[in-house]
Amino acid sequence: MAHYTSISALSVGAALLAGTALLPASAFAQNGMNTTSLQYEVVLEGLNEPWDMAFLDDGTMLFTEKCSGLSVRLPDGSVNALYGVGETAGYASNGADLFCEGQAGMMGVAFDPDFADNRRIYVYSTSNMSDPHTNRLMRFTLSEDFTAVSDRTDIVDDVPYKMAASDHPFGGPGAHNGGRVRFDANGHLFLTTGDTHNGEVPQSPTKMGSKVLRMDTDGKAIAENSPPDGFDARTYTYGHRNVQGIAFHPETGAAIAAEHGPWHSDEITILENGGNAGWDPRPNMAGRGDCPDNYCGYSPNQETGMNRYERAASMPMTDFDTYPDAMAPIWNNNGWSQGTSSAAFLEGEAWGDWNGAMVVGIMGIGFGGTPIGQRIDVIMFNDDNTDVEDVTEMTLPMESGRFRSVVMGPDGSLYTAIDEGEIYKLTPGG
Repeated sequence: MAHYTSISALSVGAALLAGTALLPASAFAQNGMNTTSLQYEVVLEGLNEPWDMAFLDDGTMLFTEKCSGLSVRLPDGSVNALYGVGETAGYASNGADLFCEGQAGMMGVAFDPDFADNRRIYVYSTSNMSDPHTNRLMRFTLSEDFTAVSDRTDIVDDVPYKMAASDHPFGGPGAHNGGRVRFDANGHLFLTTGDTHNGEVPQSPTKMGSKVLRMDTDGKAIAENSPPDGFDARTYTYGHRNVQGIAFHPETGAAIAAEHGPWHSDEITILENGGNAGWDPRPNMAGRGDCPDNYCGYSPNQETGMNRYERAASMPMTDFDTYPDAMAPIWNNNGWSQGTSSAAFLEGEAWGDWNGAMVVGIMGIGFGGTPIGQRIDVIMFNDDNTDVEDVTEMTLPMESGRFRSVVMGPDGSLYTAIDEGEIYKLTPGG
């Protein structure tokens, strides 16, 4: 059942960015004004950790549940369960090799840009088909009546998965798994991956974690990709920590990543073809010694709160000392790590001054004195779309949650999935 409400959306700005010496991007004030009113509707509820959504122009919505599977919601509101994780009951078919553990499971989903002609869809999920296990980007054909999928083809089968627990916060299997799947305006397929708590992965030329991959719909590298010599040709950017958000600027077409930080500095970065994001948590480098289980990603004092700028100086999210040509982030969440998970661009005149602004979903962490977060931020770019001019917290007409996914719908509304089990529709205007 849908629920509606309306609220005048007024936001008090946050303080000026502190500690700018640790972030080469320009300082900015988080003091913008939300000038819209928002309605909300509960589109779906009672879901099992909904992770991502994708839309057709008529409102047909694919959605994934991390430990359950892939389903489709039709314009009349009916839902067909298409492809289940493992032995999950109630699906038209199942992937016996698929499973969920920790942060891993069924994640990103996308329609093919030529879906009307080829009926293809893409789903990213964790699989035990190989040992060690991997994450796979699967391509399916969706039936004409939207009741079943067929022709599974694993176009990517070699993204690392964390097999065993390690001595780190959230250190269980499946950690730092990435997982967003998106197409740009050129029809290029992008996949984001995580570092799996493995210090060797981010700067590795061949391990496909900590990367943003750019491919065609067969999983082959785009010819214009320009990673460093020796790197897998699918690599668009590397040296990431755990990218769970990617969106494309509506004017420039630039790919922009949203990324989880290590107890500090969630980041948004305008990606450069072949660029290094500068994350390198290997022990015994950059002035560090040994670290637990060969991963310095939470150093120092990984179980203890401390000043976020002191922590960033010791284990930087973007290490410019080691990699002076690394891609500079344009936003770092005021130096906090609060689980910045997803990104999209608002579209439509109904959004007023926010038309064309970027939104990011923040899930909330609350570690070591960090404010929990759990919000959607609206990020305004400067006139040449190269930097952040203003950030406003969206005043929400419903309770906050762990905002795992934000996706623009064809109706001009913003859809957001929260881990607690709901998918909401946010619509501007009273």
